Amino acid sequence: MTEYFAGIPAIKYEGEGSTNEFAFRYYNPDEVILGKRMEDHLRFAIAWWHSFAYTGGDPFGGQTYERPWFGDSIEAAKMKADVAFEMFDILGAPFFCFHDADIRPEGKTFAETTKNLETIVDHIGQRMESSKTKLLWGTANLFSHRRFMAGAATNPDPEIFAYSAATVKTCMDATLKLGGANYVLWGGREGYETLLNTDLTRESENAGRFLQMVVDYKYKIGFKGTILIEPKPQEPTKHQYDFDVATVYGFLKRFGLENEVKVNIEQGHAILAGHSFEHELALAASLGILGSIDMNRNDYQSGWDTDQFPNNHGEMALAFYEVLKSGGFTNGGTNFDARLRRQSLDAEDLILAHVGGMDTCARALKSAAKLLEDGALEKARADRYAGWETPEAKAMLGSSLDDIYADVLAKNLDPQPVSGRQERLENLWNRFL
Repeated sequence: MTEYFAGIPAIKYEGEGSTNEFAFRYYNPDEVILGKRMEDHLRFAIAWWHSFAYTGGDPFGGQTYERPWFGDSIEAAKMKADVAFEMFDILGAPFFCFHDADIRPEGKTFAETTKNLETIVDHIGQRMESSKTKLLWGTANLFSHRRFMAGAATNPDPEIFAYSAATVKTCMDATLKLGGANYVLWGGREGYETLLNTDLTRESENAGRFLQMVVDYKYKIGFKGTILIEPKPQEPTKHQYDFDVATVYGFLKRFGLENEVKVNIEQGHAILAGHSFEHELALAASLGILGSIDMNRNDYQSGWDTDQFPNNHGEMALAFYEVLKSGGFTNGGTNFDARLRRQSLDAEDLILAHVGGMDTCARALKSAAKLLEDGALEKARADRYAGWETPEAKAMLGSSLDDIYADVLAKNLDPQPVSGRQERLENLWNRFL
């Protein structure tokens, strides 16, 4: 034991009436909802980077946290892992997620960095033997180091492309070894700042080839999980090739990978793209590429990705309704890509932030499930499109403009608009929150 969380009890479900801040009020892992345990619906994961590697900095100031495991040694990395699993056990978290740079120190050479990764992966594997917590997904950090300032897969330097590909191989190996359910590619700097020095065609084609290599390697090593891309707009690169779900789907279709790769959608990224979280989820489900989600929220008064813990169950209910309507998670889950505020310094803050986030998601899930089970919203939706279920409407979609023109003239059609009933449906929705 590291004693970092000394005195903090394991978090248990005590119900809505509990006033104990170290207890769940809504998250009851064993509660059955729509035929499945709540834990199995939500599949919570803890983000290694925000919970254990984040130093408290923001775009305008540096480190505010002083953690005993901060450092660039193998010993510090092992202590970080030990603290992580103590927190997983306190929260009863079923999963965690990591970037390679979160868990291992950077070496002087690629070979040394890889050896460091393998050493820490072995240590994490040992900790997993005595813990219920599993790996939801692994990924490679191809954006923080200065070598990636012009991207990884889209970099104009072929040596950096090669370094990036080799790094992804080591991270896929690590994910496989730890039994990960997914592997994520987040192109933090896969974009450009100016067209004056950018070859769009070359960069996008190189990115497509890179992704094909990842898919090929998945099959070579027998990885049974899902390959995921995480869309993100603007930040840090002004024009991102993975701007949103629609952009990613177009990229996948272009390179024939739409049946091989799905998306990991983050609430904060959806907002930065000018969308709602539920829009991105619904679109991904419609396109057949919804894989997993990163759960957080943005400060709507700030212009960057603030990665705060969710605390609005009404917003989250809209998101979980789309997840449930699509059939729920298979390999994916709910990863807290969320960090403490830079003034939140205590060990208790780290635990309670997750308690609040887990409770918010659980409350949202229950509301969404009740509305889906009630069926009123889906009936209203079906009624609105009922005309398209008639034989005449279906036949029209197989006809031509000339045929439709003749039919409109023959029937003297004069269709009138019908109310969309938005406010009535919003009132319906609010009854279930």
